Amino acid sequence: MSDTLVLYFDDEAATACRFAETAGLPAALIDRHRFPDGELKLRLPATLPPYVIIYRSLVHPNEKLIELLFAAQTARQLGANNLMLIAPYLAYMRQDIAFHDGEVVSQKIIGRFLAQVFDGLATVDPHLHRVATLEEAAPVKRAITLSGAPLLGDYIAQKLPNAFLLGPDSESAQWIASAAQAHGFDHAACEKIRRGDKDVQVQLPAVDLKGRQVVILDDVASSGRTLAKATRAALEAGASSVDVAVTHALFAEDALPVIRAAGVRNIWSTDSIAHDSNIVSIAPDRKSTRLNSSHEWISRMPSSA
Repeated sequence: MSDTLVLYFDDEAATACRFAETAGLPAALIDRHRFPDGELKLRLPATLPPYVIIYRSLVHPNEKLIELLFAAQTARQLGANNLMLIAPYLAYMRQDIAFHDGEVVSQKIIGRFLAQVFDGLATVDPHLHRVATLEEAAPVKRAITLSGAPLLGDYIAQKLPNAFLLGPDSESAQWIASAAQAHGFDHAACEKIRRGDKDVQVQLPAVDLKGRQVVILDDVASSGRTLAKATRAALEAGASSVDVAVTHALFAEDALPVIRAAGVRNIWSTDSIAHDSNIVSIAPDRKSTRLNSSHEWISRMPSSA
């Protein structure tokens, strides 16, 4: 029996199994049963190897965090002594400081929780601001942070080789630079002023967008307001088209119609969160020929406990 096993849940079977296949690892389902009162019962394989990877993207995270608590503690009872969580989308990272007395700093609490139940954590484009590294947010023994920007950059290069990459705010500059590097895209980032969850103002950088095919690139799309404001600004500045590419396709509530109404032509995303806009996979199959995020994950993971 292999000394490493990937465990996954039924709603992420395709992505998790593709990752396991690329890594050359066996995979097994964590079975879930929901009682009439809403409580959950999980069932793992009866015996486990020493090294276990649990694949769980934490969109709509509240119930999934309970699942991880149950699964991780049970996995150790069944033989695992080294647990790694692969969470392509990592929730509760925004709130990294208390702005008002009594506010909960969710990043610290969730980060410590994950560090208590897992030895390692791998994620893609975590939403970090005042915290510089994933290790600071989640003090696990082994932290791996990767980006979806190069994958999106490759796709954009195929579709729009002369695209102008635009970041919707200064925080997106790192993703813009990463995606632009391999293909020599012209790029710049906007300045954003946020007054509330859905109240934002966006100021374009001092660049000429007349006649340009603009792609707005960011790590996450949630309310869609920032993307919508940046889209309108780019079109008013003369852009011939505006497309949107994001790593994490949250698109909460009315985000999609708001973005469409602003004039966005295409919306592209990675499959870190399952969505109709997914066009590139963070865990491609073995037919992929170039180094990508899933291969890098695999190369940076220990081969055994």
